Amino acid sequence: MSKTKRFLKLTAFAAAVMMAAGMSLTVCPAYADDEEEYTYGVSGDFEYMKYSDHIAICGCSTEASSVTIPSTIEGLPVTRIHDNTGSFAAVSSLTLPDTLTEIGPFAFSWCSDLKSVTLPDSLQLIDFQAFEQCSSLSEVVFPDHPFQTGARTFDETPWLNAQRQKDPLVIVNGSVIDGRTCKGDVVIPSEVKYVSGGAFDGNNDITSLVVPSGVKNILDCACSNCENLTSVELNGAEFLDYGVFSGCNKLKNIKISGNLKTIHPQAFADNTGTATITFYGTEEKWNQVDKDPDDEYLKRAKMVFDPNGAPADPDDPQDKDILLGDVNEDDSVDVEDVVLLARFLTEDGAAVVSSRGMKNADVNKSGKPDMDDGPLILQFVAKLIAEF
Repeated sequence: MSKTKRFLKLTAFAAAVMMAAGMSLTVCPAYADDEEEYTYGVSGDFEYMKYSDHIAICGCSTEASSVTIPSTIEGLPVTRIHDNTGSFAAVSSLTLPDTLTEIGPFAFSWCSDLKSVTLPDSLQLIDFQAFEQCSSLSEVVFPDHPFQTGARTFDETPWLNAQRQKDPLVIVNGSVIDGRTCKGDVVIPSEVKYVSGGAFDGNNDITSLVVPSGVKNILDCACSNCENLTSVELNGAEFLDYGVFSGCNKLKNIKISGNLKTIHPQAFADNTGTATITFYGTEEKWNQVDKDPDDEYLKRAKMVFDPNGAPADPDDPQDKDILLGDVNEDDSVDVEDVVLLARFLTEDGAAVVSSRGMKNADVNKSGKPDMDDGPLILQFVAKLIAEF
């Protein structure tokens, strides 16, 4: 766990102890999320941090049981519930504004009387452990769009327990909330855009994981300490965060997007194994990835560079229905496709072939149609005839 997260968890625990003892508490932090200046204020039951263009709620009366967070304060939109507010423990009824974009870590954790919550459509991020140990929370209404979640957002709630009974891979509107009770080989559906931090943390029952191309950021500790995880496919990954595969000592096979830009220095921390890493890009592009040159796991790895072997992108309409060999796009593979390909290659492009037809024609995956693809298509046609 990072120092920041450890600090937040300790201060949240301290807040809970103080409230349980009946002590009043002012919880506005002495720091902000960034270097932007803010001023502290109080409005009714709420303490807040006023920035130049928005408001972050950072405290609430510890005795309030019915809470309606306003949409504006001092004429500015309320966009965030700050990290570790620690003062909502008595809440049984909660109304959130339609201006809210972020709920910070531990914001509503330990609200034991909170039974339901409706998250506004404006919400983009629910950070780690935001509703942890809300022991009565059985109903959650989510935004009707993908959103990002942190680790253990709904841990120890009736809602999460009920979702796991339906499907161990808990997905809500394009976001994976939890996968720590999954088993075996896990394939995340193509419509998913976000996988929460810590989604599979400590799951020793999964053996492989396929993440679709729509998931660009593999967030912190997503698969940390998965002791029996042997292979992963990260088809769209651009960023591997802190501890993503830390402690995964059996991880031997990694296939990763050629769009990768950054690997956190601790992404593979405490891994003692040796992996084959297939990078869907050139060696030159791999060398441009921002990573720790002294990372022992990466230094031990056997690298395979395959710029032409990347799987089809389900987010690209032209890749959804690829049929290798179907040059003329009539949903069948026959001699006519070979003739069209030959015309295209020998008549200087006089034969018109669409971009999808070009992908269909590239049977040998060389990156573009060429003379070697024709015989391969004929072999496929011959096989179809023989089977018929």
